[in-house]
Amino acid sequence: MERIVIETERLFLRRMDQNDWDALCAILQDSETMTAYEGAFSDEEVQTWLDRQLARYEQYDFGLWAVVLKETGEMIGQCGLTIQPWKDEEVLEVGYLFNRSFWHKGYASEAAIACKNYAFEVLGAEEVCSIIRDTNIPSQRVALRNGMTPADKWIKHYRGTEMPHTRYIVRK
Repeated sequence: MERIVIETERLFLRRMDQNDWDALCAILQDSETMTAYEGAFSDEEVQTWLDRQLARYEQYDFGLWAVVLKETGEMIGQCGLTIQPWKDEEVLEVGYLFNRSFWHKGYASEAAIACKNYAFEVLGAEEVCSIIRDTNIPSQRVALRNGMTPADKWIKHYRGTEMPHTRYIVRK
């Protein structure tokens, strides 16, 4: 498989491209999966999301990567590193979002831990975080399994809604 950035026991993480459209739609257009984002995305919002990742690859050489199940070659989610605004600074975040059919199997934790290690070992980062909505308990559990601890809170505004978020951090 070409374009592999990270390999774990069960997963490949690689750059997304336009061929991942259908798999990305299965994630971003599922209303239950997208609860933390106040609902499913339109086709236009999915394309904007994908375009943002492609731009991140060009700018930073990282972004959210396709998470591919080695056993089947299927894209089951996305996980990676992004630069995100947090209060008055920019922070390096491990983000993850998976197809609901693959929840509760440890894939998010496996991919997130690999991304944290990539940030420390390849990028030389001293700290990474995950910024998680206060109601998103499963993502909070992934952050804790990734060795992160809650650091601070902030209210983000998205789709006309105030959304309290906690920043979970881990240092090298």
